[in-house]
Amino acid sequence: MKWQGRRKSSNVTDARRPSATGGRKVAAGGGLGLVIALVVFLLTGNPGALIGDLGTQEAILPPGNRQIEYQATQREQQLFDYASVVLADIEDTWNTILSRESINYIEPELTLYSGVVQSGCGLADSGVGPFYCPADHSIYLDLSFYDTLIDRFGAQRGDFGMAYVIAHEAGHHVQTLMGVTGQLDRLRSQVADGRLTQEAFNRYSVRFELQADYLAGVVARYMAQRGYLDPGDLEEALSAAASVGDDHIQRQTQGYVNPDSFNHGTSAQRERWFMMGYDTGDLSLWDTFNVPI
Repeated sequence: MKWQGRRKSSNVTDARRPSATGGRKVAAGGGLGLVIALVVFLLTGNPGALIGDLGTQEAILPPGNRQIEYQATQREQQLFDYASVVLADIEDTWNTILSRESINYIEPELTLYSGVVQSGCGLADSGVGPFYCPADHSIYLDLSFYDTLIDRFGAQRGDFGMAYVIAHEAGHHVQTLMGVTGQLDRLRSQVADGRLTQEAFNRYSVRFELQADYLAGVVARYMAQRGYLDPGDLEEALSAAASVGDDHIQRQTQGYVNPDSFNHGTSAQRERWFMMGYDTGDLSLWDTFNVPI
């Protein structure tokens, strides 16, 4: 992606801390250990279900630990700058598109952290993966996920996989502004009181996540139309989408696939809906809830 020398978003917060100092660790009591086990291999679209678990955890500071200014390596600073440019493109995309729909686009914050972060949805560590918190309209990202995406998930090496990740999480912000997240939260509450099975809710969750993939494709189309994409960028985004498909992750981690537990979609579905967003470049086909997926 052609990103150097272009506008950087001002909505980026640097909350990184040096991991070598011992840092803050998340107490594994309550349900957090289970939550991380379930979510660690996924792009955690909407952490609404995690608020209760994460919100009760305490940040444990080792004795004598002091806050030390984070010293980023050259590569980390490059990733920081890259993410800031990607967020700027996302802002330009949705300010343009949603204005046509008479929707005021409230720009999300992007918080880049290392190890542990306090979000509006509770305390989280990097094992949770990138996530969007609707409570504070913020995307949270540990830049080490770039290496995780490639080394652990098997995504193709290249910068545009990270752009897909950020655009996917920003897609959840668009869903929040347009009321879709609230609808999913109401369905989640039906699981808690027994009116809806977890398997049924998972099917809604898959459609919710595929919608965010579609929205990420719309952003990629915006970038392409402005000449920002390099040859191979789309392939990198599709590889990243495939690498976090439920079927791929389950085969990699447990050796078999259980479709009833899918909550993000298969690799093929995630690739397909990203490309549908890219091909349309607008919201015309974004309703994943009322069509075959």
